[in-house]
Amino acid sequence: MSSTVAVDVGGTFTDFVAVDERGEIRTLKLLSTPRNPERAVIEGLERFNFKEIVHASTIGTNTLLGQLGLEIPRVALFTTKGFRDVIEIGRQNRPRLYDLFFEKPRPLVPRELRFEVNERTLWTGEILRRVDPGEVESLAEKALSMGVVSVAVSFLHSYANPENEIAAGEVLRRRFRYVTLSHEVAWEPREYERTSTAVVNAVLMPVVSRYLEEIEEYARRRGASVYVMSSSGGLVTVEEAVKRPVQLVESGPAAGVVAVAELARLLGLRRVISLDMGGTTAKTATVVDYEVQLTSEYEVGGEVHSGRVVKGSGYPVRYPFVDLSEVSAGGGTIIWRDEAGALRVGPLSAGADPGPVCYGRGGVHPTITDANLVLGRLPERLL
Repeated sequence: MSSTVAVDVGGTFTDFVAVDERGEIRTLKLLSTPRNPERAVIEGLERFNFKEIVHASTIGTNTLLGQLGLEIPRVALFTTKGFRDVIEIGRQNRPRLYDLFFEKPRPLVPRELRFEVNERTLWTGEILRRVDPGEVESLAEKALSMGVVSVAVSFLHSYANPENEIAAGEVLRRRFRYVTLSHEVAWEPREYERTSTAVVNAVLMPVVSRYLEEIEEYARRRGASVYVMSSSGGLVTVEEAVKRPVQLVESGPAAGVVAVAELARLLGLRRVISLDMGGTTAKTATVVDYEVQLTSEYEVGGEVHSGRVVKGSGYPVRYPFVDLSEVSAGGGTIIWRDEAGALRVGPLSAGADPGPVCYGRGGVHPTITDANLVLGRLPERLL
């Protein structure tokens, strides 16, 4: 009997829940394969007869947090002449106002890969200087020679008139498979936030597209369709997810909050706080009057995430998200001592390979799971 299979890929575990036409439920948990996320997904799907896959994942946020052991793709930024350092200057927000030693997150695009294009659009949408395709072609050749695989284009005031971005994109798409135009992912003013959103999208494109296309091809061979959970709590096609992977950054956590909202409705609970502790991160969110709370101002890849509370520790993204607070404190998060001997937790995780020391798979760094085991907090059924 055919089932709908929900698949959640985390940094540590890949979970499956299958519901067949009679309403019977089967579950499966496998270790994730972070360097090739699709492997664990396909291995698990082999055990089910299915007609539809609903997929959620934390690969976006874990890539930006550096948790997967994957090298962040080499990305170039094409921007208006005189504005290539906007992505580094950013805003003056700080998560800890009086921390004299706070360091801003390293830009996802190093300065040598930020290329200036001699173009200009006014805030009214009037184009003062059109893009020279020859100039863009020359810069594209330079970017290729420097090993760039993905490109973000963010021109001043493209939200008012995207013609110059579109013209540059036509040239770049003849050279690169992965091209993000800022007006396609964040059609709004504020060049820093729009540029940051475009860059995050460009970083995730090579990572997300490869594994989602593998899963879709496998599903197609078995006559099934695939839908992906977006960070806003809705479903999108693989085609849409590959084009705008920025919307998948909190795909997995969003799915959990949507489930909590439904559970709250069934139980008649109007004010609920959800807690989702995975192997790599821990997330909290609120559900008010059975509704998931959304925000369009978010930061990803920082030491602390929050849609509305803490700013300045990550990379701004302007896209609808379930409003989450997130920290690197999952079961596999590594516990360590700093130079002064103080105990620290995170942000690095032991992940699925080798995992916590207690897995017996070669891990040598103690994790939160190891601490819970030593303290006797884990139930016998898990040992």
